[in-house]
Amino acid sequence: MDKTQKTIVAVAFIAVVGFVGLWNVDLSQGYHMVSDISQNSAEFVGHDVNTMGMIKNGTLDISTDGTFFALQDLEEPSYEIYVEYTGSLPANLAEGQSVSISGKMLSPTMVEASQIVMSCPSKYSE
Repeated sequence: MDKTQKTIVAVAFIAVVGFVGLWNVDLSQGYHMVSDISQNSAEFVGHDVNTMGMIKNGTLDISTDGTFFALQDLEEPSYEIYVEYTGSLPANLAEGQSVSISGKMLSPTMVEASQIVMSCPSKYSE
């Protein structure tokens, strides 16, 4: 094989490895704001969503049936969605805390979360 053929084979091999490596990676799911989900709920119902917001004060309900709370938009608190979660809770879950959730949008106002991640507290204060 001459140099040109070796180069073509190498590039083809790299392309195939890259394609196979990204086969099951979902690159379309980013984080959406609660306001985006609320305003375009028909687009998200029945699909997996990733969002972040703040647990609205007075809404956190932890029981044997699960955990329920309202998630407010960080920038526009008038937008909120309700979250139902049955997994193990993060140790520092509390009202007024920022969280990221992943789950399935069941209705225009309800998400069944499969994962809750607490945001890291800032080491800086105002």
